[in-house]
Amino acid sequence: MARLHPTGHHPERPERLEVLLAHQHVWSEGRAATDEELLLCHTPEHVARVREVEAPTWFDYDTVATETTWEAARLAAGTAVEAALRGAFALVRPPGHHALGDRAMGFCLFNNVAIAARAAQQRLGIERVAIVDFDVHHGNGTQAIFADDDSVLFVSLHQWPFYPGSGGPDDQSETTVNIPMSVGSGDAEYLRAFDHTVEPAVARFEPELVLVSAGFDAHADDPLSDMHVSEDGFREMARRCAGMAPRVAAVLEGGYELDTLPVLVDAALDGFVA
Repeated sequence: MARLHPTGHHPERPERLEVLLAHQHVWSEGRAATDEELLLCHTPEHVARVREVEAPTWFDYDTVATETTWEAARLAAGTAVEAALRGAFALVRPPGHHALGDRAMGFCLFNNVAIAARAAQQRLGIERVAIVDFDVHHGNGTQAIFADDDSVLFVSLHQWPFYPGSGGPDDQSETTVNIPMSVGSGDAEYLRAFDHTVEPAVARFEPELVLVSAGFDAHADDPLSDMHVSEDGFREMARRCAGMAPRVAAVLEGGYELDTLPVLVDAALDGFVA
């Protein structure tokens, strides 16, 4: 994934994985998702569209695919599944949480964390999964995939109003909890949201597995947001997520500043194993 799916000067580029692999010295390779796994969350028509790309193609104004995108997107989804099964952190690209069941969106081709949740339910016999998404953008694709599924709780903290325009204060249901965060929010605001909303909601749901959509674009130095979460903030959010269920795993979403991304992933890893 550090070599496949080249995107030129796009913020979501192979160098994101290159810097992470250079920094992390203990890791194992993932695997490609099977068609059966992709179809847990996506239509056959969407899977076929990604598979058939043979030249640079724009699925929307910010989601590009090239001749190796199919391979990279399958690897991202399959590695997310393995992370859910093993209790690991999937360092993957392209990200996934904007991908809808029937189309790509917002840099995302397949919804990695959603596929991982469905696969974990099948393979581990788990009934209840909670997905906590602290990427700076609302995980609209994940929410849509599980909108009618009361076995999966989706909790999202995100800058709002902001791309993709969903996840506002009135966008709630029994198993959807959206927490819009004001521009400029930092550690104090995010941890207050965990205290008041995230942790109580997940505790009421009683999941057997928590999957984290771990985006790091709410960091102060990230070029795609206006938030101020620090290294310590990501460490503490990860630590709290790890305490919410008997099993926890994470999947990389956003985070586009190459100098800080490895340090922030390190901080989250510290939190998950603390």
